[in-house]
Amino acid sequence: MKYDFDLEISRKETQSAKWGMVQDSNNPSLRHAVDDYFGPDRILPLWVADMDFAAPQPVVDALVRRAQHGIYGYTLRTDSYDQAVVGWMKRRHHWEVEPGWIVPTPGVVPAVNFLVRTFTRPGEKVLIQRPVYYPFFGAIENNDAELVSSSLVLDHGRYRMDLFDFEKKAADPATTVFILCSPHNPVGRVWTREELGRIGQICLEHRVLVVADEIHADLLYKGVIFTPFATISEEIAQNTAVCTAPSKTFNLAGLYTSNIIIPNSTLKQRFQQTLNSCGMGNWANPFGVLACETAYREGEPWLEQVMAYIEDNLDHLQGFIESHLPAIRVIRPEGTYLVWLDCRGLGLDKWALRRLMLHKARIFPDEGSIFGPEGDGFERINIACPRSILTDALERIKRAVDGMRAT
Repeated sequence: MKYDFDLEISRKETQSAKWGMVQDSNNPSLRHAVDDYFGPDRILPLWVADMDFAAPQPVVDALVRRAQHGIYGYTLRTDSYDQAVVGWMKRRHHWEVEPGWIVPTPGVVPAVNFLVRTFTRPGEKVLIQRPVYYPFFGAIENNDAELVSSSLVLDHGRYRMDLFDFEKKAADPATTVFILCSPHNPVGRVWTREELGRIGQICLEHRVLVVADEIHADLLYKGVIFTPFATISEEIAQNTAVCTAPSKTFNLAGLYTSNIIIPNSTLKQRFQQTLNSCGMGNWANPFGVLACETAYREGEPWLEQVMAYIEDNLDHLQGFIESHLPAIRVIRPEGTYLVWLDCRGLGLDKWALRRLMLHKARIFPDEGSIFGPEGDGFERINIACPRSILTDALERIKRAVDGMRAT
């Protein structure tokens, strides 16, 4: 089946967070419900990682059939579901996963919170690599742990890990967990096997458990190879909890279905005990499990097409910015449909940059500062949208920047 990703699908009256919330003027971590995304002067939302594309048709058809059944009672995860997850990991990532390693959770963000709660004690430290996905901050601080960052280094337009600093912080006896973002959100790096092997070895040497958020693992650009962290070595696999989900891959985030893969049986049991203590039983969302299984069995043609379209969007964005907005630099991603823009060349502080984007250009990206202080002067934009929306957004930014220069 050929999919039409140029089609703009209205999300009005669908309770869409992306198309219904806007950033607070004073606090970028807060958002308010508005109706400013529709009409001739609409704001264009390019913030949350949510595609503006319909899910694969086999998934839609399966959900319609299930909805028509009319009974939505307590639902179990089946062997067929587990085998779909196992098959996907083997086929796409050459990772041999055992069904017994899989722990279902209602999303990766809740899972990261539960993992921090399970494997840290109050006052212990959790290591991250800012700028990074900001819900990690709350997962750490809300569970009485201390956040410590080994910040990434921007080196000639590409981010790298500071391995010396990373090891120094991992060696602190108070550091007990490291949250790895792979592929990295927001900077778009897909870490090499060598990079992952080095940090994996450091964490082993210093008894630091790795929580690997691999939710964007399927979203890769041509020629890029993703390495699941748990495939580096058996020793590293036994020190790792891997967070996976079909949500970003197939635009199913609202179905709250994720699969946490923990090869170490002792770690898995401890994590399951935390879930049990919080009343998280083995029941599943009937639509979530069906969508996940269907997508993993029948969604690959859609994924191949959508990533080709998104890569064309990326080329379009990069060409436009290089031609018309030379003060902005594109940090070209290797994976994800999120693009990290270095706007420091505009000479604006974060407040002025926010006003430029939201009030002058009337686009709503994610402010770089919410990913940590290392993100000041940056913006993260979501390019998983019809090209007409992306082109409109780019032209709006150009007009806003041109107007700034004219005053």
